[in-house]
Amino acid sequence: EVQVVESGGGLVQAGGSLRLSCAASGFTLEEYPIGWFRQAPGKEREGVSCLTSSDGRTYYADSVKGRFTISSDNAKNMVYLQMNSLRPEDTAKYYCAADRFCAQRMGVRWRLETWGQGTVVTVSS
Repeated sequence: EVQVVESGGGLVQAGGSLRLSCAASGFTLEEYPIGWFRQAPGKEREGVSCLTSSDGRTYYADSVKGRFTISSDNAKNMVYLQMNSLRPEDTAKYYCAADRFCAQRMGVRWRLETWGQGTVVTVSS
């Protein structure tokens, strides 16, 4: 079964850091682009960052560039999102997903779609 499960969300003060983790199963990370998305209450879902773990190429939304870092541990089939200098506007539910958005951003064929249940990040001011 293809599955991704996120963890690591929580409450943090503005300026703080969190690291989100995504455990992938049923597929090999190196074969598909994968990324992190977020959705705040009342707002549209936003593609935050994407990664092709086979070659380490990354994509970041302008809103997080320079503050967030996506990475993977291919041996463990894990993806991470290190979030630094967090702002109240980063408050959202964060999802790990293999999705058309990341395939398009990374210029690869879209062959897999799977989404996790999400993990909530709350940044207090």
